[in-house]
Amino acid sequence: MKVKKVLGLSVASIVLLFANSAVQAECKELVLGSAISLTGKYATNGVHTKNGYDFAIQKIKEAGGVKIGNECHNFSVIYYDDESKGDRGATLAERLINQDKIQYMLGPYSSGLTKAIASVTEKNQIPMVEAEGASRSLFNQGYRYLFAVLSTSEQYLASAIELAAERAEESGMVTSDVKVAVAVENDLFSLDIRAGVLEDASKYGMQIVVDEELPRNFSDMSAILTKVKLLKPDVLVVSGYSKGAATAVRQIEEQNVKVPMIAITHCESADVVGNFGEAANDILCSTQWAETLTYRDEIFGTAANYDREFKAAYPEYTEKTVPYQTAQASAAVYVFKDAFERAGTLDKEVVRDALAETDLATFYGQIKFSEAGNNIAKPMVLRQIQDGQYNVVAPSAFASHALNWPRN
Repeated sequence: MKVKKVLGLSVASIVLLFANSAVQAECKELVLGSAISLTGKYATNGVHTKNGYDFAIQKIKEAGGVKIGNECHNFSVIYYDDESKGDRGATLAERLINQDKIQYMLGPYSSGLTKAIASVTEKNQIPMVEAEGASRSLFNQGYRYLFAVLSTSEQYLASAIELAAERAEESGMVTSDVKVAVAVENDLFSLDIRAGVLEDASKYGMQIVVDEELPRNFSDMSAILTKVKLLKPDVLVVSGYSKGAATAVRQIEEQNVKVPMIAITHCESADVVGNFGEAANDILCSTQWAETLTYRDEIFGTAANYDREFKAAYPEYTEKTVPYQTAQASAAVYVFKDAFERAGTLDKEVVRDALAETDLATFYGQIKFSEAGNNIAKPMVLRQIQDGQYNVVAPSAFASHALNWPRN
């Protein structure tokens, strides 16, 4: 009897497997387009982004695809390498739309490239869900077809200023005595970060003792760090993508720069722990997402489950933190699935309107768009590198660990 029961279950399982396979075989292809940086300055994060897109597409396929009316669809993507160049990105967007007949786009990497491509998608009324362009300047252009799942750039390191104010008050200082140094790359994203930091510092009456712009793609900030050593700020803020993060951590160590609080963007994508070891300890790293957060959804499960399954699919990430760029790329694909299913049609204007009405809980966080197209429902968080691990320390509602302070 037991043997018969097991055999019965096996047959049922096989029938179910073939039934699911038959359903998948009947699914139509729904093609998205993306110009993405696979070479050039942004290649590291461009690859992270592409991996996030591809992982989500496979997960959605395994979950039964995209149900549009009575039909099943599976996403696929036509990718072109924009070589980290805005003009090439715009040209490739034209090619995707006019030659490949793409009606829906996934965004590129970086704010500059997103802006270059958005001018093309807007002109052609093509909905684009993007995950990697955070500059707030993208959302004051009046775009109707651009939707971003991530928090805007002025929020990235502003919470470090709030942390500094809290620590100053706890130690008996007045916040107006806190000295802040800011060094950012001269591009849309980093200049927005600077604006957010200066705005928050102004609220607390803090002193800005260093305010420097660095050239694009910089590989040396030694002169600025010499000034930092001289002026002894309480907080140092640096933004310059992956290369800038690596430069900052390396030269802070080389020059023995002692600052109680250091906050930097792109720590994970620069792999500052893997590349610099203990030199990266106690640095604060802004992040859009962390695997310890309590977000969840029906496709990816919890944030922790996403982290685990993504690493299984891409073993090269096993020994390091999954970059938030990857997670938010997956979230962008999920937003498209949700919008198509609510729209119930492939009509791009109806889909655009469905995107505008998005209010979606995901493993990456809540996603809800303002009229300008930016996500207004998800906060940024800060992780501190503690003994080689990235631990969430702010905001306090999401903190998994206490802040190590002062750094030196």
